[in-house]
Amino acid sequence: MFKKVLAATARPLECDESVLSASLIAQFYNARLLILHVLESNTSIYRNYVKHYRTGKEIVGDVFYQDEVKAELAKNCRSDLPPALKYEIRIASGVPWMEILKWAREESVDLIILGAHTGRAYRQGKAAARAAVGSTAEGVIKHERCPVMIVNKTISQSKVLFEKIMVSVDFSPSCSSAFKFAVELAQNRESKLYLFHMLPVPPQPEYSQKQYEADILRIRQRLEEEFRKQIPEMIDTDIDTWGGVYPDIEIMNYAQRNDVDLIVMGSHTKIKGKLQESRWYVGSAVQRVSARSVCPVVVITDPKVLKKWEG
Repeated sequence: MFKKVLAATARPLECDESVLSASLIAQFYNARLLILHVLESNTSIYRNYVKHYRTGKEIVGDVFYQDEVKAELAKNCRSDLPPALKYEIRIASGVPWMEILKWAREESVDLIILGAHTGRAYRQGKAAARAAVGSTAEGVIKHERCPVMIVNKTISQSKVLFEKIMVSVDFSPSCSSAFKFAVELAQNRESKLYLFHMLPVPPQPEYSQKQYEADILRIRQRLEEEFRKQIPEMIDTDIDTWGGVYPDIEIMNYAQRNDVDLIVMGSHTKIKGKLQESRWYVGSAVQRVSARSVCPVVVITDPKVLKKWEG
């Protein structure tokens, strides 16, 4: 299913959670692993002025410095990654998410793996940054069309099999695409599939218990009608819904309750007529779940879901 996996790392002094997780997936699928580090710059204007990875001092990130960083990262990869694993390392200067997309498209990768938090604001401990994925992950999700996996910690050996896959659905086109990916992966891995929808609950007393129960029943029937028939019979599936106020909290509660190994979510799009006039964006639920989830989160942004709007 995955033949080429790209992992972007922000820390050349170690193999971080994105690289280690990608190495496990690459081993499991016998895939080629691409490891990318984009040199960190203090300015958005002159990207060739970068922070030295050891001293933090501003220097010119010329080819000699890039070779130095590559050698450091290669040394750490040799000690942390399996000897038989096929991988390639690249060092680049520029806007991180742009460089990630550039290499991903050059190589036609099947999966991009990123750490949730790579920005300066997060490293400085700002609460707002901890509540959302970093600008690099957001930029990749908004512009990339292959699956993007966000990890907060290294996937364990027992979880890389993805035996329990959860997909969050809200009946949007992007979530339908996420659902199809989750079904394909579950079929490939013979995994159990969990479909979850959170029913937004209005404030009391306007919304009665009777209305809530009627809405839950209606949503469950719709989930069964729209999704069950698309799931092969051999896939063990649970379909569930309950009410809540914050989708990200309920999604993570459901994932924890069922001890899932992977959460799959769809991004969102603002439709402006034709495909080229539309743009993807990262919804708040995707932001918060990706930033806080214990298990990896795959975000799907498939352009095929927009074809019906092409003029």
